Amino acid sequence: MRHRLLAGIIVASLGMGQASAQLLLSANDNKMVLDNGVARTLRESPPDTLTVIDLASGAPRIRAEIAVPASVVGPPVSVAITSDERLALVTNNQQRDPADPARLVAGNTMSVVDLTASPPRVVATLPTGAAPAGVSINRAGTLALVANRAEGTVGVFRIAHGHVTSIGKVDIGPVSSEVSHVAFTPDGRRALVTRNGDHLINVLQIEGERVVKLDRDITTGVRPYGLAVTSDGRYATVANIGRGSGDADTVSLIDLTREPYRIVDTVSVGQTPEGIQTGPDPRLVAVTVMNGSNKPSGSPFAGPGLVKLLRIDSGRLSVVAEAHVGTWSQGAAFSPDGRMLFVGNMVERDISVFRITEDGRLSEAGPRLRLGGGSVALRVADRPR
Repeated sequence: MRHRLLAGIIVASLGMGQASAQLLLSANDNKMVLDNGVARTLRESPPDTLTVIDLASGAPRIRAEIAVPASVVGPPVSVAITSDERLALVTNNQQRDPADPARLVAGNTMSVVDLTASPPRVVATLPTGAAPAGVSINRAGTLALVANRAEGTVGVFRIAHGHVTSIGKVDIGPVSSEVSHVAFTPDGRRALVTRNGDHLINVLQIEGERVVKLDRDITTGVRPYGLAVTSDGRYATVANIGRGSGDADTVSLIDLTREPYRIVDTVSVGQTPEGIQTGPDPRLVAVTVMNGSNKPSGSPFAGPGLVKLLRIDSGRLSVVAEAHVGTWSQGAAFSPDGRMLFVGNMVERDISVFRITEDGRLSEAGPRLRLGGGSVALRVADRPR
């Protein structure tokens, strides 16, 4: 039944024009499930998938869903899309152990997907460092950076003429630093790297294809994980996921207008802010908060999953809205026009859809989008402005 559904989705996508598309991508994991607060690996499961969603008509519509390796482990930014929406990159943080299919080991590959094909297709599988996690592409669409979580490095990839090529790595820290995500500034001259294992953020300097780590450690909250830079390049926001022990965790704000870069504000958002993303409006930040939805039902810390909308005002952060989402929710993404917000729900295998009202509130904007796997990462193109 599931294969017939996927075939129907792919057929429905044929003949749709790429030029008019505004795409939202969801990477989906089928290997892991959450069983009353315990994450476990299925011995047998359908393949992981990538869902391509068209937002151009205002109402989100699934264009295609194809088999692509993905992983729930790592920040929910393991998928990226070029600004011209021609290529997508998907990292595979964990893969099955060939000796024991019920066990996962560190992955070491990244898929390159041609989004112009009908249906989209994987055109290359590239080697990465150990356990690739967060991935980002610069606005020019010429360079990609990949955080290798089990290696302490950032991989550098050239994008040219529809091809992606590995051109080197940058040493960030020891394996224990757990390099998790890397994000470009809008001008492409800098990037910021989260180190989940030792509570630091590093700054990279970029000149063409030369990427160098600067001698600047930024001290953030407990276990910085996801990171997003505002569209105007003035600030970066960091989700500090904490220890998962039921305590309220935080989001930090980094001032990028002064050197050296520094944390200028931190606010409490609740238990385990997993995904964080900025949108076209540089004042708004969305963060998914597990809020104990990943805890056993009898836990004193159990609660419903949340998404929170934060506002940046004169170098300060504040929470301005929140809404309930699904269980073990992961990524968040704004629509290209900034009027809608999407949240991927791992357990329910769907995407929550919200409208951002003129007064800055969140209202449900229709039924959830059903997926062929648990959504682990969401992304739209970072377009030049």
